[in-house]
Amino acid sequence: MNDVVTALGLAQPQVSKHLGVLRKVGLVDVRGAGQQRLYRLNAERLRSIYDWVRNFEPFWDHQIDRIKERAERMAKEKAEGLDQTEKGD
Repeated sequence: MNDVVTALGLAQPQVSKHLGVLRKVGLVDVRGAGQQRLYRLNAERLRSIYDWVRNFEPFWDHQIDRIKERAERMAKEKAEGLDQTEKGD
């Protein structure tokens, strides 16, 4: 669990609570190894969710591309505005 705590930047009790919920609904399996608990993703339980979400992927890809283009355009416009301000000084 320490790896998960570090990766997520959350407190250990928060991670334990979330992993407990995931275990209850069958999305992760856990086994004891001494004082440690080793968690493993039960990917098969996610299959139906993945199949459903996959139907929307083309729409999301299009939207993400549009968001990226807009963010890049805004960053460029902001940078150009700063350049103009510096030239005026």
